[in-house]
Amino acid sequence: MTTTPPRLAAPSETRAATRGLWSMAFTELWERFSFYGLQGILSFYLLYSLDEGGLDLRPAASAGIVGAYGGAVYLAQLIGAWVGDRLLSPKYVVLWGGVVITCGHVVLAALSGLAGLGVGLVLIILGTGALKTNITSIVGFILEGQSDAKRDAGFTYFYMAINIGAVVGPLTTGFAQNQWGFHYGFGLAVIGMCAALVQYGFSLKQLPERAGQVNNPLPAGKLIAPIGYVLAALAVIVVSSLAGWLRAENMSSAVTIVALVAAAGYFAVILSSAKVTRDEKRRVSAYLPLFLLSGIYFGFLFQKFTAISSLITDRVDLHIGTWTFPAAWITTVSPLAAVLVTPLVARLWDRLGPRQPKPAAKIAIGLLQIGLAYFYLLVVSSATGDATIPLVLILLFMVFAGSSEVYVGPIGLALATKIGPAKFRAQMVGLNFLTLALGSSLSGLLGQLFAAVSNTAYFTAVATSAVVLGSVLLLVRKPLNRQLYAGVGTE
Repeated sequence: MTTTPPRLAAPSETRAATRGLWSMAFTELWERFSFYGLQGILSFYLLYSLDEGGLDLRPAASAGIVGAYGGAVYLAQLIGAWVGDRLLSPKYVVLWGGVVITCGHVVLAALSGLAGLGVGLVLIILGTGALKTNITSIVGFILEGQSDAKRDAGFTYFYMAINIGAVVGPLTTGFAQNQWGFHYGFGLAVIGMCAALVQYGFSLKQLPERAGQVNNPLPAGKLIAPIGYVLAALAVIVVSSLAGWLRAENMSSAVTIVALVAAAGYFAVILSSAKVTRDEKRRVSAYLPLFLLSGIYFGFLFQKFTAISSLITDRVDLHIGTWTFPAAWITTVSPLAAVLVTPLVARLWDRLGPRQPKPAAKIAIGLLQIGLAYFYLLVVSSATGDATIPLVLILLFMVFAGSSEVYVGPIGLALATKIGPAKFRAQMVGLNFLTLALGSSLSGLLGQLFAAVSNTAYFTAVATSAVVLGSVLLLVRKPLNRQLYAGVGTE
């Protein structure tokens, strides 16, 4: 059977795609500035004592909240993907999501204590759920018709914008928190979201026609069931909280279970649908192990917000003479390393074209690199014993671990928009973001484990797991990649 090759974009379409891509990239940059600006200081806000402006929570509770928050942000993107596919056009879901996120940051900046924290985080979870998946779908529309090499390069640059926001956000909010207090840092996140809304507003008229269309509209008579599901879920959360079943310490466990159930449900629906062809099912089946391994990878990476934050608070010497290095700046080094490496890797993929490593090999490289980074941290932790760890050694770890992200994050985004079944394209993007939900909630569980065992045992287990998983994936990469591209060309 002969497969018709995809139509490649004309030069004029390529120029328009480039303009649209950079417009979405800058919008995402400012949104990530706010998200990671908050994320960079959130763990320390929970861990620091009351006289330091924090909430003075125990490490296990802090890790549970941070992990659950991160996981819930990405779980909400499944709802956002569904809304952008069935109810509203993606471009308007992105707009209103940005407005809700801005309100969440305003609450965090204005209200102190656990009440302000809870309301602010819930608003950010809902708004980010609406924005993230749909803006990625719009990027997929913009890059439609490009070759695989151009698509991978385009998504890599888009991912670079994410990491630039992830660098600049914590740098500025960390400095503000260090100089004036946590709520000034939260206030800077408000400014970042306002910039995102302005940038996006200017780009609305330039978006592809598909961004303004509802891909798979839901009949009016079928709206009652989804509303009922949402109300039932809210009722379960409220009752669990009031009964004391849902506590800070077990929030990450709850979110991990929900993320796994949601992923299993999505895979089951897609693989059993009569609207999905045999080749599409083969591709989705091959994506399953990459989905799980990417989730584990992000669990290791996101420990910078849980276990590594606890390590920094307890054991890292932040003093440089009479000046205290902002703790949030340490976590910033991770995305900064990814930003600096991204143009080099994107250029390499572009030059190699069809000779570049396929997705499974790239993800394997990411797992191997982050595993070696944790082996390095094991050596550092063991060599220093109970003494404080020099700041420069932790910064080197962040560079090595953070730069591995370029082999996993953008590849998953590009893959989801390419291999997803035609009738489930938006849901595939949402499913890809579930790897971040799993990673965030897993990082919370790992942070709680870090508080319960020795540093040596912990870093040995994490490093060994990453290297073994990366090695196995590297061994099975060829048959897996063949299944990933069943029925489609690789260029």
